[in-house]
Amino acid sequence: MKRTTLFVALAFASSAAFAFSCPKEMKAIDGALPSAKLAAAQMDEVKKLRAEGEKLHKEGKHKESMEALGKAKKMLGM
Repeated sequence: MKRTTLFVALAFASSAAFAFSCPKEMKAIDGALPSAKLAAAQMDEVKKLRAEGEKLHKEGKHKESMEALGKAKKMLGM
């Protein structure tokens, strides 16, 4: 029983951690966009991934949000 309770508590804690990280990641991307040296198509893809990350965050899908934001950051060289 204790292990089940611990597992549930850790699952909620990790969800909360992702939830609080999404806005931080979005802000970092927003800060890097003005000075990014990307082709127009790449810039469009980064903006699309950033918007998708925000949408997923608002839907409570924080893991998926972090994945999209991670892709955007990678394209920006962050």
